[in-house]
Amino acid sequence: MAAVSTGETLDDALARMQDGLSDNGAAVRDLAYQCLRAHAGIDRRLAVLVPKPLRETDRQALLRVALCRLEARPDGAHTTVSQAVDAARALGGDRFGGLMNAVLRNAQRRHAELDAAVAADEPARLQHPAWWLERLRADHPDDWAGIAAQGNSHPPMALRVNRRRSTVAAAQAALADAGIGARAHGDDGLLLDRPCPVSRLPGFAEGVLSVQDLGAQQAAALLDTATGQRVLDACAAPGGKACHLLESADLDLLALDHSATRAQRIADNFARLGLAGRIATGDAERPEDWWDGRPFDRILADVPCSASGVVRRHPDAKWLRRPKDIAQFASQQRAILDALWRVLAPGGKLLYATCSVFRTENQDQVAAFAARHPDCRRLTLSGAPDLSLLPTAEHDGFYYALLQKAADAA
Repeated sequence: MAAVSTGETLDDALARMQDGLSDNGAAVRDLAYQCLRAHAGIDRRLAVLVPKPLRETDRQALLRVALCRLEARPDGAHTTVSQAVDAARALGGDRFGGLMNAVLRNAQRRHAELDAAVAADEPARLQHPAWWLERLRADHPDDWAGIAAQGNSHPPMALRVNRRRSTVAAAQAALADAGIGARAHGDDGLLLDRPCPVSRLPGFAEGVLSVQDLGAQQAAALLDTATGQRVLDACAAPGGKACHLLESADLDLLALDHSATRAQRIADNFARLGLAGRIATGDAERPEDWWDGRPFDRILADVPCSASGVVRRHPDAKWLRRPKDIAQFASQQRAILDALWRVLAPGGKLLYATCSVFRTENQDQVAAFAARHPDCRRLTLSGAPDLSLLPTAEHDGFYYALLQKAADAA
């Protein structure tokens, strides 16, 4: 919590702390995610109990965590208070321990008052920044509240079956034998009844299964690939969509990412799944640094974005993002699209993809691209001009648009 409050991502903070977490890593991760999902409500409660925030970010963070735990598990209040006071004393001595005890005891006594304070404050009640809610309301006037609610929920866990090594039916049966319930979805997907560690998944280590959201699994089919085609997956790490494409057809596929560390994750996934794809490190905005001059038949442009469609998996994003960031993402997306269009073959297709629910990054971006590229034709997806998947209990939020380059383009 303290690290996120100073601008560090939750993933980076947890990775940095991993060696010191020992056997408590999973519990710490769960608590961190819980606190960040409930961040606005907890801060509203804390503002009533301690009107002047502490200057020390680590102490303020510990107050948040303790209050979050108290709210989430009122039946374990005695244990929460005792452990929180001990932690406060270890961090800041008896004085901070006394403050922690007073705050938590007050929270118990003034529970109804605190609930009313949260209910009267929309960002606190809906657990999103005010600017984020305003954008959701403008972009999705009929669905914004549901999107916000999904953003505060626990994400589903879906699997993709490697069709080169098994079938959905066989994988589902193996899961059932291991006591793991799952429902089949689409051509390659399984939705687990409840999340579980990958170490429990039969066939995961052998490359039969991968963890991939059902919404993300749609990309491979939408790109409309065929055996022998040259395919580029730009911004590919960690490689889930690239792997799905290679599982679906024999392709000459290049997976590109700007980070060597992230590119290694693609290589690891290719190896586990037994897939043969090429990997390059480079900037999608600068094809001259990595392109061999031969155009691609298909391009997946899974561009950097606000991640507003997957915020329940990355709850820190709600608090790290700022309104100006959306415009910056849109500018980067524009540059990537313009650059990738140059390496697409005449008649080829480019699938634009984001995990955002904001129009600026989605419909507006694609419309502007088509307007400035006369050789671009927008293809329909299931009879619609694009595919906008809003987050549900079964999948995250994604956006897809399929663009085709004119056959006679220079």
